[in-house]
Formats: sequence, structure tokens, C-alpha cells
Amino acid sequence: MDFENVVDARRSVHEYSDEPIDQSTLREVFETATLSPSGYNLQPWEFLALREEETKTALMEAANGQEHVLEADTAVVVLGNTDPMAHAEPVFDDWLAKGYIPNEEVRSALLGNVEAMADVPEAERRVWTTRSTALAAMTLMYAARDHGVASCPMEGFDADAIVDAFDVPEGYEPVMIVTLGYPADGAADVENERKGRRPVDEVVHYESFDPSEDTRLETPDFGE
Repeated sequence: MDFENVVDARRSVHEYSDEPIDQSTLREVFETATLSPSGYNLQPWEFLALREEETKTALMEAANGQEHVLEADTAVVVLGNTDPMAHAEPVFDDWLAKGYIPNEEVRSALLGNVEAMADVPEAERRVWTTRSTALAAMTLMYAARDHGVASCPMEGFDADAIVDAFDVPEGYEPVMIVTLGYPADGAADVENERKGRRPVDEVVHYESFDPSEDTRLETPDFGE
């Protein structure tokens, strides 16, 4: 499937069939998600994939009882690591080995920059983590759709309850839940016409920013 079709076909699906996702397909989806960009390529994301009824039930309870958490084949808690130094050394070792940076001195300087990031207030580090981790979550959903797997991003959950239920170590931020599964036959989320989007001329501003007034929503046409 080409990219425009993947984007156009993606919907947030709440109703799933009983068809399981093959483990190899799930692995390919996660492998694609790891290709997402991040600040300094530090990749602060981790994915907690829940496939058993017991663990999905525990997650559903932390997600305000939303039943599609349980009904999906796989429910993914997208976690962000708020420690920028967590993976910095192997990342910059890779840069040095592949010639992205010229020498050990530059590597040390980069490590110093990231170490300084670790000293900023926690709220700022959480914003940094969320930015990069949200990119990975979106890639995860597009990768799933490319394999015919539906998804739904969720932000309605109790982060502290997730941390407690799954013994998530300190320093990890539950950023999002993404449910994955094959859509049920006739699932309204898939069958219905795409929900309207704000038009390009309203959301894109060249050279200066002037907030737009509301206009009628429109359905994107990738064929134009």
C-alpha cells in the first residue's frame, strides 16, 4: 500500500474481530515504529504490548473501563523515558562508527549536551519525551494500517494506575495507549465516510501567523 493510501485508509477503530494478529506481523509493525525520528536520535520510547485477557483487563481498568482495550488483539502502552541519557552513549557510538561525527571529541561534546538536558526541570523533560514518543506512536499506527491492522490512539487513562498495575519503573511516562486488531465486519469506524478535516488554507500559514476563523470542514481528496 502506498503512503497516501495508508494515511487515507487509517481510522480510529473501536470494534475488533476475534482474528489474531500473527506475531511476525506484530514484530514488523514495531520494527517500523522504531524508525521514527527523535531528538538526537535518542529514541526514548518503549512499548508495553498486552495480549492476554488478564493484562488487558488490568489496562482497561486504568483506561476508564473503555472496552476496546480488552476487545483488541493487542493493547499497547506507549511509554516515554524521561532520562535523555538513558541511551545516549550507544547512540553516539553508532554515530561515530558510521561517520556521522568525525571524532571522539565531538562525541563527548554531544554527550555533554544531552547530559545538560537531563538537568532541566522534570516538566520540560516530560514535554521532550512526549514529543518524540508521540511520533513513534503515529508511526506505529501507520505501520499497522499498512499490514491491514486497525488501531485507535487513546489518551483517556490514569497514568499513575498504569504505572502501579504494571510496575513501570520511575522515569517512564505513559504517553498513549494504542489498540491494535483487525476490524470487526461492518465496523462503523472503517465503513463510514471520513470525518471532515480543517482545510489546508486554514491551517497552513506562510511567513507570518494569523489565526484563521473557522470554516466548513472538508474531506481530503488525495486524487487531486
